[in-house]
Amino acid sequence: MSLENDATESLPAKPEPTVDGDWNRVHPASPFVRGWVALAAVGFFFGRDAFERMLQGRDFMDPNLSGRVPWLLAGGAVVLLLTVGGFILSWYFTRYQVAEGYVRVNTGFLFKQQRQARLDRVQAIDIVQPLLARIFGLAELKFEVADAGESAVRLAYLPLDKAKQLRATILARAAGVVSGPETTEEIPEAPEHVVLSVPPSRLVGSLLLSEQTVGILAGAAVVVAVSVFTQNQTLFLALIPGVLGIGAAYWSSFNKGYNFTAAISPDGIRLRYGLLDTQAQTVPPGRIQALMVTQPPLWRIFGWYRIHVNVAGYGVSGSTEGAARTMLLPVGLKPDVLRMMSLVLPDPGVEDPERVFTAGLDGLGPVETGSSTSDGFTTTPRRARLLAPLGWRRNGFLATKTALLIRSGRWWHTLVMVPHQRTQSMALHQGPLARRFGVADLVLHTTAGPVSPRVFQAGVEQAVELFDQQSARAREARKRQTSEQWLAQVAPQAPEVAATLTGEPAQPEPDIHPRTSPPQEERHHG
Repeated sequence: MSLENDATESLPAKPEPTVDGDWNRVHPASPFVRGWVALAAVGFFFGRDAFERMLQGRDFMDPNLSGRVPWLLAGGAVVLLLTVGGFILSWYFTRYQVAEGYVRVNTGFLFKQQRQARLDRVQAIDIVQPLLARIFGLAELKFEVADAGESAVRLAYLPLDKAKQLRATILARAAGVVSGPETTEEIPEAPEHVVLSVPPSRLVGSLLLSEQTVGILAGAAVVVAVSVFTQNQTLFLALIPGVLGIGAAYWSSFNKGYNFTAAISPDGIRLRYGLLDTQAQTVPPGRIQALMVTQPPLWRIFGWYRIHVNVAGYGVSGSTEGAARTMLLPVGLKPDVLRMMSLVLPDPGVEDPERVFTAGLDGLGPVETGSSTSDGFTTTPRRARLLAPLGWRRNGFLATKTALLIRSGRWWHTLVMVPHQRTQSMALHQGPLARRFGVADLVLHTTAGPVSPRVFQAGVEQAVELFDQQSARAREARKRQTSEQWLAQVAPQAPEVAATLTGEPAQPEPDIHPRTSPPQEERHHG
């Protein structure tokens, strides 16, 4: 028997409870929902010939094989029984438990495996419903823990209501709402306040004006020009696989981004999206390690932006699913961006957050020599303009009391935000050309993800000073972060929700737009 412990630190072995009632099984239809492809393959292998003969109007069975028909049927029945038997055994030996501050899942009947994760280390919980699972009213729970690299715990499948209730219970315990880990009472799903939603028309427009579309049009123009020049029409036939692949990519992006909705609740930021396969993520704001706002050139026509985040446990994934899970906003206007940024960083650490974030999103520094500009950002020195002829006035950084803001890109606008306590390490990079022009890059290391914080081509003096100051800021911020529980950070933005869970009287709900956030001195709780 092999034991895997996916918690984020080395933990002593925990004895399993002796009460059988503490362990639960997934829905009996789960293995069939997961393994329907295997059943379809068995049916296709044994029934393809008979199906084709029926379509052609011939006899159901080939007369030449009449003597072998019983053996073929017996073989098919054996394979089908073995497949169904494997499904049943898989269901019978799959059990889960939430107790002693852990969520545990036991699987396997030949090679047994136990996976567990500490509740206070849970980074995010997703409810996933593939199309077949939606038909049966089932859902899969994914528990993400720090440094797992993949889902540490997957429960597939549970009835949708039970999955929501289990997620609420685990999040409530992880957030500190429940007084003790052994509380057996069911925790109702926390209410939520919808923050924004993405209209389908905007999603379609963002796909048509994306970088992918620009690349496709450029490639098509090259192919047409070469075809006309060489008078070779067969080149268009070679485009058919590419067109099919591009169409599939567009459909996948639309399917994943359709009906995107963001809401706030005491257990975190809730994201829902999907057309055929739906997914509901719950990401605690305190678990977000870095945030990146990007704006492709064509999106500037309509003022659209997108937001990606690094979350411990999500890791780096090149798949569409991985990209969707790290997407905090697929496409939105500037007020949407400011609203989502205020959820990730409730205390921006500046007196006028909207002005600062606007300068980070769209600002362009004047012709300066590397000192702080009027918008507060320190830009690349003028002497290094040959290294970045277009972006040297955009590249810059600004450290607030709570986060480091990094902007870059003249055509593809980018703004990266890293909370000070999430800075794990730093490094100064300087190549031969950078030494010649007296500049250096500062790289900040967080958890793996689509965001790679990097201060481009800062003056050497400013880079070294930022290195020392950011180290001190990160150290002090980690000292002030005394708990992994995030309820205290989120509840002020949804007071009626906090009152429901804690029993305290609700306070009027404030506007969570960063423009109206109270000053740092009034919100700092040390």
